[in-house]
Amino acid sequence: MLKQLLENAFGFSHFKPGQQAVVESILAGHSAAAIFPTGSGKSLCYQLSAVQLPHLTIVVSPLLALMQDQLAFLTQHGIAATSIDSSQSREQIQAVMADIRQGKIKILMVSVERFNNERFRQFINAVPISLLVVDEAHCISEWGHNFRPDYLKLPGYQRELAIDQVLLLTATATAQVADDMRAKFNILPQHIVRTGFHRPNLALNVRGVATKDKFSQLTQWLHSRSQSSGIIYVTLQQSAETLTEQLKQAGFSACAYHAGLGHEVRQQLQQQFMQGEIPLMVATIAFGMGIDKSDIRFVVHYDLPKSIENYAQEVGRAGRDGQASECLVLANKDNLTVLENFVYGDTPEASAIESVLSRISRAQGQWETMLNSLSTETNIRPLALKTLLVYIELKGIIRPAYSYFAEYKFKFIADKGAILNRFDPQRSAFLGQVFAAAKSARVWHSIDLKDIDSDYRQQQRGLTALSYLDEQNLIELQSKQMTQVYEVLTPLFDLDSVTKQLSEQFRDKEASEIARIHNLLNLLQTDQCLSVALASYFDDQQEIEPCGQCSACISGAAHIPEIDTLSPLASVNVASMAAELKAGLTKHYSDERLARALCGLHMPLFTKLKLRKVNGFGQLSDYPYAEVLHRVNTM
Repeated sequence: MLKQLLENAFGFSHFKPGQQAVVESILAGHSAAAIFPTGSGKSLCYQLSAVQLPHLTIVVSPLLALMQDQLAFLTQHGIAATSIDSSQSREQIQAVMADIRQGKIKILMVSVERFNNERFRQFINAVPISLLVVDEAHCISEWGHNFRPDYLKLPGYQRELAIDQVLLLTATATAQVADDMRAKFNILPQHIVRTGFHRPNLALNVRGVATKDKFSQLTQWLHSRSQSSGIIYVTLQQSAETLTEQLKQAGFSACAYHAGLGHEVRQQLQQQFMQGEIPLMVATIAFGMGIDKSDIRFVVHYDLPKSIENYAQEVGRAGRDGQASECLVLANKDNLTVLENFVYGDTPEASAIESVLSRISRAQGQWETMLNSLSTETNIRPLALKTLLVYIELKGIIRPAYSYFAEYKFKFIADKGAILNRFDPQRSAFLGQVFAAAKSARVWHSIDLKDIDSDYRQQQRGLTALSYLDEQNLIELQSKQMTQVYEVLTPLFDLDSVTKQLSEQFRDKEASEIARIHNLLNLLQTDQCLSVALASYFDDQQEIEPCGQCSACISGAAHIPEIDTLSPLASVNVASMAAELKAGLTKHYSDERLARALCGLHMPLFTKLKLRKVNGFGQLSDYPYAEVLHRVNTM
């Protein structure tokens, strides 16, 4: 029956490994997890199940591009699926919600952040839901890679919304991560389906290469593969740009892709790569999820990957058509310190954690905050701040209520007087009040809705008026600052105790991330078959014979060279180098901050103090932060 349904709904004559077992578990009323390799059809598990289930299926996806690809596939096959996302207008979202209430939609795709909106939770709580699907479910585990703090709240939302069944989807889960996922959602072990991690068509190779020889070895390797489609991964945005220019000068057709490019530029580059117009993409990990191109013949890591999980995901983009493909790591330790220092830079200081907690404890019932402003005020990077707020929420201290744009900016396209004359006296007077509340610059006018009126309804009326003028092409309206409103559930907590607990939690996470980097180094230098070692790391229970085609099988363990130009830190005059930085920090000085500045780690405080322009900033960026901090402590 299921095979008939598969053919009728999607036109496939047979299931891929593991798919049928997952669908059968879901249709039998169980929660389940599908841990399948990249490109092996995890999405079909929820798509086929949703067709058979009586009510709505909600899919939580970490990336808008993934949602759009899957929605296009579902629409093509006549399945009523839609999304609620940040690209939609209020009217579009309301239309989607109306269709859901009327039972016209089978599958709704949202980001995890959508659940932070209390109004969305209230809406979805009134809708019968058959299944909650968590795509890229490893993001829920702090012991997995690509940890997304808001994912930690999904088990709570499942209970709050009384969703009986859950389906977790991931390609990269170690035994520890799988156990963590299973425990958080109460999934029975027999309903976790692993299909095996081994991809026999991928030839995994690691070469130990000195920094000075890396580019020449890359170009030699690429020359015999110049007609194929491939990805070269680097760590930094600047590295992507530099390497792309070098490759172009060497005669290769290459483009750079990284998060520093505009959204439209990235979309165009991705489309050109998918269509074969760009054969070679030099990219940071921003070029990742959603790259479902079947004929990628090679993946090169010009820099070390962030972790074994990242390595597995990235090489998994090669050879999805089953044809032989190559994966090469040009390995040395020239970006090892960069990877480690990324981790150290995301660990907030205890005083910064205490500062956030103090603000919450002083709030009366509700606490409003703008993430960017709070980041600057407390000296915590935005991503680490998001993680901290989730940790505090999970302790039962706060709960997200809703978010809104408190500030807007607009510029006049039509004459202001002409706009006011278009309306009756009452509306014109109100518009005049709105315009008067704005702070005017030469072109743009900034407005805080609270400056219109203290009454929330009048604030919303002002926003409606501005939105209407924008729609009529009379003004151009842009939102400025997102404000998150939290309900304070426990204002009388022990400030010192909670600060200590959260600091320790971040330190544990830091240690785990550093260990993950060194696990990668160990894997790349193993004398065991790389395919066997990789499958073993991901707890693949299948019997796998040595592949005979990886570098370890052919030539033994790779030797990863150290950075040969780096002097011992003990021989560096750190005190002299740090003098101006120490003076620049003034009253904000601490050994930890000085060490971060010497290593070139970015903190909101450094931007505020313009410390990046001070002599000494980043001078020790090639040295591990832990060593620099120890040296500063002993100066």
